[in-house]
Amino acid sequence: MKTNKCLVTTLATILTFGAFAQTVDELVNKHIAALGGQDKLSSVKTLVLERTISVQGMDIPSKSTLVVGKALRSESSVMGNIMVQVVDGSTGWMIRPAMMGGSGDPEDMPAEVLKQQTDQLDPFGPLVGYKEKGNQVELLGKEKLDGKDAYHLKITTKEGNVMEEYLNADTYLVSKMKRGGIDGQPAEITISDYKDFDGIKFARSMEMAGGQMGTLTFTTDKVKVNEPIDDKVFKKPVK
Repeated sequence: MKTNKCLVTTLATILTFGAFAQTVDELVNKHIAALGGQDKLSSVKTLVLERTISVQGMDIPSKSTLVVGKALRSESSVMGNIMVQVVDGSTGWMIRPAMMGGSGDPEDMPAEVLKQQTDQLDPFGPLVGYKEKGNQVELLGKEKLDGKDAYHLKITTKEGNVMEEYLNADTYLVSKMKRGGIDGQPAEITISDYKDFDGIKFARSMEMAGGQMGTLTFTTDKVKVNEPIDDKVFKKPVK
């Protein structure tokens, strides 16, 4: 009798785990389909995004130039001063104006900033191709988020970083993310107003709470897919 109970318990555990894993995969597959489909996402080699960053009453124009998985250049204009952040492979550099504690000359990017910027080399997030990336995904449950049902997912990357994402139960698009902030404070990002750019869904609005600067709102104005990019824009200028 004891053996039978152990067998039943073991089978129940296996069946529960299998159903759970299948549920996660179903959610991820629906998420990928909602973004535009795996074939479409895999065809993206470069992206150029023009955004407006609103913070502390200022609207800051920003442009990000991305070679997927390889290099990223973000450039913003703050009160007439240019700020640049570049990731090129495993290295990074930046230009900070004096008003932001810099010298206006190119300098190496601090390791903590480089790590956060490197995550942005993957524009479609940790769920897309999560198994190939070595990420683990756990479904924490179905919850109400701003009055709407959402699937709460916990993601652990192969590097051991933990983040959370909420998928809208109707659209299967990400409506909220939780990340570690650059200043050590956790950051919550609310995502809305998805728009189709060249057959792929991109969020037009992202609002990030947490951090020393308060709430930042990112509004995506333009997205260019597979735009030719000159690699020279990622090279650190020589003084």
